[in-house]
Amino acid sequence: MEGVFLGRQPILDRKQNLVAFELLFRVNDDSEVKEETNDLSSTANVIVNAYGQLGVQNVLNEQRGFINIDAELLMSDVILLLPCKHVVLEIMSTVEITDELVLRCEELKEKGYQFALDEVTSINLETERLLSIVNIAKIDVLELEKDVLSKLVQELKRWPVLLVAVNVETHEQAEHCMELGFQMFQGYYFAKPEVMSGKRADPAKISLLKLLTLVMGDSEIEEIEREFKHQPGLSYNLMRMVNSVAGGLPQKINSIKHSIMVLGRTQLQRWIQLLLYTAKDSENMSNALMQTAAARGKLMELIAAVERPHDKNHQERAFMVGILSLLDVLLGIEMQQIIDKLGIPEDMSQALLSRDGRLGLELKLVEANEKGEVERIQEILGELGFITLNELADVELEALGWANRLGEVAN
Repeated sequence: MEGVFLGRQPILDRKQNLVAFELLFRVNDDSEVKEETNDLSSTANVIVNAYGQLGVQNVLNEQRGFINIDAELLMSDVILLLPCKHVVLEIMSTVEITDELVLRCEELKEKGYQFALDEVTSINLETERLLSIVNIAKIDVLELEKDVLSKLVQELKRWPVLLVAVNVETHEQAEHCMELGFQMFQGYYFAKPEVMSGKRADPAKISLLKLLTLVMGDSEIEEIEREFKHQPGLSYNLMRMVNSVAGGLPQKINSIKHSIMVLGRTQLQRWIQLLLYTAKDSENMSNALMQTAAARGKLMELIAAVERPHDKNHQERAFMVGILSLLDVLLGIEMQQIIDKLGIPEDMSQALLSRDGRLGLELKLVEANEKGEVERIQEILGELGFITLNELADVELEALGWANRLGEVAN
């Protein structure tokens, strides 16, 4: 596959469940990465290669994928190669709405395709023609004043379309969009919710943090087992996960001590870190956070493996930095407090607190990748100097597949 870069942005419903991803395809034309391209062949090849070679299951798991399309791609037969059950065709705001295009959308809708209209800022005669066809309207809430946004939402209720609030970045914006009746939400606030001041951490998560401290501190198995026994629900989760990943064993695992011995300390540490993200909390977007944290940790590990293929300790530290980088958000406490509790080494601390050092730079790359910041990705790849855009795309898909499989076990 030549020069494919793929980014994913989570889309959540009103209950903060992960329901879809916007897929951000990029083409590398040997000189630069272009966010959009008018070249039908390049765009089509990127999308088809991504679906054919990367595997739709790895990319999306059970969610749908929103894909930006222009008029040329929409009118071509290539579009029929995309599985209608898995995609939402997102008509870009730059597309000229012609009779031919409306007819094409109607034909594709009959074949089972769903459509979204991107960047709706007002309703005119042109957009009205598509609003009777599309299933979803996406509104950039950063672009519109509150009163204008409210009026637009009211107008859109004349059509049977689901409304997606795009670029939701603050708690205030999220609350306002909820009140207006948006059904879906997309933005960095939902992928990484802000830390709310004065928020109290869930007791179950505090227990997990204590367990993580015990495991990282090389405590005796009996001490770890005692802590697990204080939390029956966590014990059940652990044994369920261990049984899921150790299916080849001749007998079922039925004790905490057996679970710890089968997993080993490194894997136990990983499971505890990930359990932190699966603990239910109505104030947090646990499902989306777990997906983001798991994929982030694995991608950090795989990037570290490209840099130092034989240094397992470096790879493990990179995984931990990725996983722990969202823990302040989840627990609602400062990162410095987490670092103090866990006794994290200096290079990992610097990466987590200020994105400094080698691990910090790799974490910056992963965060830029999550947000689809193409120029920033290129800049960091240049600074790192050991991984190419193609290699990043390969390891990203491996990380996404791993995170998706993990999510199935945790649910």
